[in-house]
Amino acid sequence: MSQLEAKQPQPWHPYLVLLVAIILPGVGQVLNNAPMRGLTMVFFMLVLGVVTFQLASPDVSVIGQFAGGIFIYALSVMDAYLWAKVRYQVYKHSALI
Repeated sequence: MSQLEAKQPQPWHPYLVLLVAIILPGVGQVLNNAPMRGLTMVFFMLVLGVVTFQLASPDVSVIGQFAGGIFIYALSVMDAYLWAKVRYQVYKHSALI
């Protein structure tokens, strides 16, 4: 095992990352060692939530008023889980070699 592999900590389990990403948007990416990606997701979630809130008519439901932010939130959760799954599988595969 090289020094680079020895320094890398074991990645978080994908289900734990999924749970954290659902509860705290953007933190799933932080657990995947991508804090700028998480910050970007939170930024666009807030911006698109505000934009759709401003553009939606008053008779639209709350879900419709914040549809842009909810869309980015859903992408953020899926992104955090998929990257955690990839990192976890690569780690397990490299541990077997």
